[in-house]
Amino acid sequence: MSKRSPWPVLNRYEPPHLARVAMPLGGIGAGSISIGGRGDLRDWELFNRPSKGFTPCALDVWAGVMLHTRTAKGQTDLRMLEGPLSDNELEGSVGATTPNHGVPHFRNCRYEAAYPLAQVSLHDHCAPLEAKLQAFSPVIPGDADNSSLPVIQLRYLLRNRTEEAVDAAVVANLPNPVGLLPQTRQVLGNGRVQYEASGTRTNRFRSGPYLQGIFCEAAGMDTQASNFGTLALTTPAEADVSYRTAWLGNRYHSALLDFRNDLDRDGRLSEREGSAAKPPAGSLAVHLHLGPGEEREVYFYLTWHFPNRWVTRPDEPDYNVGNWYTEQYSDAWDAARTIIPCLPELEARTVLFTTALAECDLPKPIREAMLCNLSTLFTETCYRLPDGTLCSFEGCGDNTGCCEGSCTHVWNYESTLAYLYGDLARGMRRVEFTHALNAEGAMSFRILHPHKTHGNSFGKAAADGQAGCVLKAYREWRLSGDAEFLGSLWPRIRKSLEYCWVPGGWDADQDGVMEGCQHNTMDVEYFGPNPQMQCWYLGALKAAAVMARHCGESGFAQTCEALYQNGRRWTEENLFNGEYYEHRFEPPVDPSAIAPGQRLFEDKAIDDAHQLLDGCLVDQLVGQNLAYACGLGDVLSPDQQRRTLRSILKHNHRESLHGHFNPMRTFTQADEPCLLMASFPRSDPPEFPFPYFAEVMTGCEYTAAVGMIYSDLREEGLQCIQNIRRRYDGRRRNPFDEAECGHHYIRAMACWQSAIAWTGFDYSALDQRIIVDNLAGSWFWSNGKAWGRYYLSGDEVKLSVLSGNLTLSCFEVRNLGLIHWQSPQRIGDEMVFALNNSSEVS
Repeated sequence: MSKRSPWPVLNRYEPPHLARVAMPLGGIGAGSISIGGRGDLRDWELFNRPSKGFTPCALDVWAGVMLHTRTAKGQTDLRMLEGPLSDNELEGSVGATTPNHGVPHFRNCRYEAAYPLAQVSLHDHCAPLEAKLQAFSPVIPGDADNSSLPVIQLRYLLRNRTEEAVDAAVVANLPNPVGLLPQTRQVLGNGRVQYEASGTRTNRFRSGPYLQGIFCEAAGMDTQASNFGTLALTTPAEADVSYRTAWLGNRYHSALLDFRNDLDRDGRLSEREGSAAKPPAGSLAVHLHLGPGEEREVYFYLTWHFPNRWVTRPDEPDYNVGNWYTEQYSDAWDAARTIIPCLPELEARTVLFTTALAECDLPKPIREAMLCNLSTLFTETCYRLPDGTLCSFEGCGDNTGCCEGSCTHVWNYESTLAYLYGDLARGMRRVEFTHALNAEGAMSFRILHPHKTHGNSFGKAAADGQAGCVLKAYREWRLSGDAEFLGSLWPRIRKSLEYCWVPGGWDADQDGVMEGCQHNTMDVEYFGPNPQMQCWYLGALKAAAVMARHCGESGFAQTCEALYQNGRRWTEENLFNGEYYEHRFEPPVDPSAIAPGQRLFEDKAIDDAHQLLDGCLVDQLVGQNLAYACGLGDVLSPDQQRRTLRSILKHNHRESLHGHFNPMRTFTQADEPCLLMASFPRSDPPEFPFPYFAEVMTGCEYTAAVGMIYSDLREEGLQCIQNIRRRYDGRRRNPFDEAECGHHYIRAMACWQSAIAWTGFDYSALDQRIIVDNLAGSWFWSNGKAWGRYYLSGDEVKLSVLSGNLTLSCFEVRNLGLIHWQSPQRIGDEMVFALNNSSEVS
């Protein structure tokens, strides 16, 4: 058994907390398959669209991995390499319809997770072997391409727990899914499941220098279909294998029994050929002999290649945008033979990252939220264009994406990408300011395809989305130090900010206060000044002033600074009510004068319906959070912020929702603590508040929690995060799927900023400086290009770079000291130094 680093464990799940667990593995924009709570392979979402609940099947044959054993006494056993079915999987119109329900399962199961590492331990006193599944796909911050691979590695560790030798076959079954339509699932009267399909599906056994296995393809189907492509199930070339490329025809439901009998005869698989071979299901068996107490391991790899990703365009034909990952390989077999030899190194790098984060001293709820929600990048919510650009829906439904166009006001909340994959974050900013911006400076908050011709065709700008993009452009520039990035985008960044001042616009009178028609992430238009838009706008003004001055435009910088100062003063004096900031409703005198592109719901009457008014909004300080992360400091009074956050705790927090009326979506059960989107403590709620006022959205809860941590309400913020993660415990909800408008919702990745707030981490490539809070311990850090850990003990700092390159001129610990080098230092694997306010090292 090869030596490798042990996998870290952040969370352990056991019954009944296995039922909802499903960790999505795959690549960024490359599709995914989820490792279910019992070790099953579920939610095969490889076909350029979500496919919740889909597991490939061909009548009696379901995708999954089985273990066949024969003892020295000749006793045979066949069972799934999975734990037991959950209680809710036992009932259906014709009995259980869960995949492989009739095959014995291991009685005892434990799931250990630290994304993207899934370990499922299986034990049964009736089985001679114990097993553990270790499944992963590469996730390597700073290396987007090696994190975007269409591959999943399955490693099964087997141990003979008996005192006699055992012959074993680990058998992976894969019904060919090419051409299947997952959304056409139909349960037949005999309990079997079938799907509509196109083309003639065939399987071939192939072998090469590194691997051997089953290659799935289809002939005679539309080569432009989203489910056209190839899939490969492989194992190392040196493994002792048997296989079949088809199963027995399913007359009288004999296929599964034939499979069992075939293995019982001699422990190996035989082909089913001719007219008897009907279901296009491949099976690959790896054979091994285990002496008493012996441990062995078996590898399987899944690779895929589905090149056609279609997106919709209003009033026009659908458009095939393609995929980055399919441009790298000719088919699934080419992907396998290219990627698999690299997997040992990619696994080591993935384990290094996951260990660095999972085992640092951040509070466990924060680490859990960060790693579990990182998985969203690896689901069908996100995809990469052939040029590598990252795009997304807001989330994904069971069979289709939800809310297309990399929505700017939802991505405003997300804080993960910039710190792990800075090149992808900068690519998104390039699209926003290059293709989504029109000649007047309005940025379409949904960016349609193809970007070059349709990027701004949606034609509607969101006040929060547009201001937030200015702040995010500043963040990306500051984290990367990329002069070309800012230089090429600055004229358009400036244009987007000036759009706030157009006649009939958000701040038409240029007083630093948004009063106009402000479409925003609550899917309404606010009329009049309100805290949510103000925080975004004030942060954008501060960021623009810094960028303008760097680009030699001191006059524009002074304009932005003056607007910021006036806007901040007015907001603090007029919107803060002593407890929190509220909305001042100001309908326009002449609705026809509203600037083009700023009003989405033009047929709606302009009145106080669907406004915030004097409500206490849970995420009203969201723009301030990003300003802090960008090193811009306060955009509003720290004292008012702290009082606002205390008021959110006081008025929006609920220990339970018993008796709570919610006319919209329910994401929280009656006995679960949470933060409501809004409360109305100063008056009766309006007749029709904004639509989501009674809901609970985790992304907005994280936003409030981050604000609390920044405002020295650390334990209160941590408790809010813990409340969220307790709801995603595997029993009621999937720990790797925080939903809002769809599964795997982008906004939930706001949780990454909780770590930045907790440690006070601030990196600037512009002055090559790291600043952190004075917290003793071991802490994870990342800047989008490099990552590692730093250790604080007294005045000693140990800084390690585990991946990427880092050059520093200064490292500062707030309220303790700093070290400033006379010349920039390239930090190697590890550097140890002492802090001193006047220290200089040559």
